[in-house]
Parts: sequence; structure tokens; C-alpha cells
Amino acid sequence: MKKYSIAVVPGDGVGKEVMPEAVEVLETLAEVHGGVSFSFDWYPWSCDYYLEHGQMMPEDGMSRLQNHNAVFLGAVGDPTRVPDHVSLWGLLINIRREFEQVINVRPAKNLKGIRSPLANPNDFNFIVVRENSEGEYSEVGGRIHRGADELAIQNAVFTRKAAERTMDYAFQLAEGRRGHVTSATKSNGIVHSMPFWDDVFKDMSVKYPDIKTEANHIDALAAFLVSKPEAFDVIVGSNLFGDILTDLGAAIMGSIGVAPAANINLNGKYPSMFEPVHGSAPDIYGKGLANPIGQIWTAKMMLDHLGETELGETLMSAIEDVLAAGVKTPDLGGSYKTKEVTAEMIQRLKVMA
Repeated sequence: MKKYSIAVVPGDGVGKEVMPEAVEVLETLAEVHGGVSFSFDWYPWSCDYYLEHGQMMPEDGMSRLQNHNAVFLGAVGDPTRVPDHVSLWGLLINIRREFEQVINVRPAKNLKGIRSPLANPNDFNFIVVRENSEGEYSEVGGRIHRGADELAIQNAVFTRKAAERTMDYAFQLAEGRRGHVTSATKSNGIVHSMPFWDDVFKDMSVKYPDIKTEANHIDALAAFLVSKPEAFDVIVGSNLFGDILTDLGAAIMGSIGVAPAANINLNGKYPSMFEPVHGSAPDIYGKGLANPIGQIWTAKMMLDHLGETELGETLMSAIEDVLAAGVKTPDLGGSYKTKEVTAEMIQRLKVMA
């Protein structure tokens, strides 16, 4: 039996509600389908922790997380009490950078049982591969002066190494899907970094002659995801472009509450991290209204990364069966509470076994 050690960081707000649900689903999956077991170590690092200790995680936090096969993260943020740049850079982004999680992966598909806001979603199913370490989210820059002369400079940093590994990951994904990669660019307006990005994409395309490719400017690509999302298979983009496109992908699915994400470490030195796309939603925290699907679909991505793809597919089938049966939280037009959705999914997993 394979044993996996998972670091669980529920975070803030609804993260503290949906994380126990996802963990219960994983435990059920292991119990009824066999072959694996999980040990979960829970870490209460959050904005509450920050207000008590003056930091989002303890000094040895990273070394604790490193001893696990994966990090399972909930939602981070409580902006009325802790500024977002403090909470995110102190926990989420800190883990991404320190653990060299250089690629972010987010799928979007027309899920059974969820009504897309698009008139004709046409069973879209695409995945966005986002460069996760540099680009427009570089820390290089600064501010000087005050008043009318105040100046802010933000430098976007693009390296061939980071662009190549991101694109290579995207092409490899496409080999196991529909064999098509779209590059998100803006070389008609951003005159240095984006032509460079285009050049690297062309070079990478040569290494994968059987993969069809195209490049779309980000403004047109955003429009195409609304007008013809079914046309896309794998989309690869810079840090900023990938971030924007994946939120749009969640929106056309019908709710950001169902969208998952993975932060991938490629060199094996550190664990990868898995988190839902949604935020901490403090306005609904504690009301039992939070949608657990995003956290549970994220668990499916974690299973896939650990090599347990069969279990991952089983879990995905249970997710879609529950949604198709109309068991949905209010964000999807349903009336079910968080725990009721989880209970139904656990029942489906037992029936499937």
C-alpha cells in the first residue's frame, strides 16, 4: 500500500470550512477503493495566526512543510484585518517561491450539472499552464518621491529558462490530451518581453512537431474564451496572463467556487502545492454555504500529481455525478449546505466501490 503524507493548511474564512470536507472525501476514497493511505498534518497558519504571532507562519514553517509529499492549501486572506499583500506574500506566495513551484496549472471544463453563463458552452475542456515564478509578478521595481512627482516602476522579468520549462510542460500535457497548444501573448503592444516569449514558443514548437500550435493576443484570447471556449486544449501564458485567463475560465464554468489549481515543483526537491482558485469569502464564512467542490477537485489534481490517476478519475466522476444530480450549493443555484454536498459525494464514492 502506498502511503502519502499531506500537509494541510486550511487558511482563512471558508478555507476552514471546505478543507475538512475535502480531507474526509480523500479518507473515504482511500478506505473504499484501497491501495493508498493518507496521513494529514494540520497547520493553523492564517491571518488569525498572524494577528497572534506577527507572522503568517513560524520560522521553521517551510522545513515542516518540506517533509510531506504535497501541500494541501485552503483559502488565504482576511483583508479587513490583515492587508492582502501581507497575508499572500507571507504564506501562499512564500511557499510558491521557496519551494520552487514554478508552474501553475488550472483546468476549466463544462461540468455536468452546472449551467454555464455562456449561451453555448459546447462542452469546453481546456487547461491553462501559467509561468509561476517571474514575469509581470517580479519583485523588481520600486517607488520614489511623493505627491505630484510620485513615481512607481514595476519591472517584468522574463528568462528563457522559465519560459521554456513552462512551455515544455504545456506541450507534454497536450500530448496526452487533444494535441493543441495556444500561446497567450501581446507582442503587438509589449515590445520586448512578449516578442521574446513568442520566440521561445516557436523554438519549443519545433521540438513537438506533432502538436498543433497558435498564438493569440491576450485581449483576443479573452474574448475567444467567451465566444468559442471549446476551441482550446492547452493554453500557456505568462504569470499575469495565466492568472487572468484562469479566473475567466472559472467564470465561464459557472462559479469560481468549483475551480482548482496546482502549483508544481519540477525538480523534486520540494513538494508541490494544491489550492482552490476561490478566496476566503469572509462574507459567507460560518454559514455553511461554501462550495466544497473547488477544494475537492483540487484534491483530484493532487492525486494525479502523486501518480494516483485512477483514483483521481474516480473522484472526478463522483464530483460530476453529484452536480448532475442537482446537489449544489447556492453559488450554483442550489440549496444544499457544504456538508450536505460532501455527504452525498461520500455516498457516491461508496456506491462506486
